[in-house]
Amino acid sequence: MFLNRFPPMGVYETLFNFQTATGLYMGDDGTRPWAQGFPLTTQLPDGPAMPSSIEFGPSDLKYPAATGTEPLRKAIADYYNKFYGSNISEENVAVFAGGRPAIFSALMHLQSDVHVMIEETEYTPYYDMLKNLKRAHTLIPSNPNNNFRPKLDDYQAARKNTPGRTLIIKSNPCNPTGVTWTGQQLSDLVAFASNENHAAIFDEAYEFFHKDGPVSVLKFIKDIDTTNLFVVGAATKGLQAPGLRTGWVIAAQKHIEIFRNFSSIAMGGVSRPAQICVTNLLEHARVSLARTAVTNFYNKQRDVYELGLAKCGIELCTGDGGFYHWGRLPRGLSALEFNQRLYKHKAAILPGTLCDMNRLGEKGPHANFIRFSFGPLSPDSNAENIKIIEACVK
Repeated sequence: MFLNRFPPMGVYETLFNFQTATGLYMGDDGTRPWAQGFPLTTQLPDGPAMPSSIEFGPSDLKYPAATGTEPLRKAIADYYNKFYGSNISEENVAVFAGGRPAIFSALMHLQSDVHVMIEETEYTPYYDMLKNLKRAHTLIPSNPNNNFRPKLDDYQAARKNTPGRTLIIKSNPCNPTGVTWTGQQLSDLVAFASNENHAAIFDEAYEFFHKDGPVSVLKFIKDIDTTNLFVVGAATKGLQAPGLRTGWVIAAQKHIEIFRNFSSIAMGGVSRPAQICVTNLLEHARVSLARTAVTNFYNKQRDVYELGLAKCGIELCTGDGGFYHWGRLPRGLSALEFNQRLYKHKAAILPGTLCDMNRLGEKGPHANFIRFSFGPLSPDSNAENIKIIEACVK
């Protein structure tokens, strides 16, 4: 063996277990992909039409620019400037093959003395990234004791006990809990992370999915070139295009240069046709429709499943963002046992243990928690989905 072995990322661990148990790939016709984080890729009510083709010419078969094509980088910058009043240019944008590679790249290039601060309950691949990159980190309390809702005070307390420079990693809205920092709370966190010797990665994959409309830290960053802040977005969720594998990071120009150089070594850029498609998805009239339609549709879905899961006896701790419900199963039922029951119905959830940054497994506080995804679910399946869950929690 010449390569070091490591397990799959948590969501894929569940997908592979599901495939072993059922002989099917979660997301295929006839399955119920409650463990997966993808949205519907069909037109939503009052939303824009979804693309069915991409026009490109011979020149678009050439190598793409390492940082991304200029039209896409400009479209991304214009989007944030229009909708959040930011002041960025295409020189503040680097394009990646999804959001995860952007986050991984930022963590990989951190200088060795930088200490990471991250919440105890977070997006499952953060754990794998920190472990494989051997990054020292401190956990911010996010567990049943504080209802999975850390405060700025928790970050400030951790900072006092952490020598040297620090970097926050935070998904907002949080994956898996849906807890979202907005308004003054988010503004204060940006100010905290903007101080000297501080930095932050804000993962905004679920930007459009908030009860009161889309949320971005770019609203509170006056001059990103004076900060060590990294804002990560993607076409995956709000633009309903996970298969295009196109994401981006907004940062100071000095950092974008590093990402460009890294892309020249390790990635070679992102498919030009995919970038053309995403550029079109960001056209202002279209994206304005998408922002409203996504928010409205998924707010209704969140409400439907809040009532349905509560009826099944699941104690919900969900925030007001994302397209997940986060809750504790009744009567001491573990998430792993729950999945064994769901497999018989060609369904699965993401066990809470895979969102535990301590990875305490069945002995930890996350053993009875689940992340239920309503992202890919059509409303006409809602009643049947709840009926299956009710049967499997008994």
